[in-house]
Amino acid sequence: MNHKILSQSSQEEVTSLFTSVFTSSEGEEEGSLIGHLASKLSSGIDNQDIVCFGTYEEESIIGSIFFTRLRFKEAIQVYMLAPVAVGTEHQGKGVGQALINYGLKELKNRSVAVAITYGDPSYYSKVEFRVLSESVIQAPLKLLMPEGWLGQSLTGEPIPTIKERPTCVKEFNDPAYW
Repeated sequence: MNHKILSQSSQEEVTSLFTSVFTSSEGEEEGSLIGHLASKLSSGIDNQDIVCFGTYEEESIIGSIFFTRLRFKEAIQVYMLAPVAVGTEHQGKGVGQALINYGLKELKNRSVAVAITYGDPSYYSKVEFRVLSESVIQAPLKLLMPEGWLGQSLTGEPIPTIKERPTCVKEFNDPAYW
């Protein structure tokens, strides 16, 4: 396995991966929704507000993740991990966890303070995410499942309480993803 930071030139293969994975696991409608999101995110990769990482095996992409910046008036760097996809035939082998850990290490190297995600607590707890109350850090939009709002400090310090609601990248500014 080889992890790397991806660029906009990876849009087609990233979109195909996300569409395929989410169609297989959640059905055609969800596959289309998340595939479209992955396409929009990958076309905007700038390695600042939108960062994408991929895992390759023999030159073929087998996993991909996005980290997008959440903006606050306070001077703190917070990134959200979403979405995550691992090829169906590679699931259950630690590919996703290894890729997430690679991405988190890269964020730490960039002096990011906090990583957030919105997903299954039982999966993300394997990579040190913990349930996060919106009284500590709010989601950009109303959450359908607040128990899926998770976070981790990348500094070793407790996650600071931030009173304001952040803004997210425009690609996530849609209630369908929340």
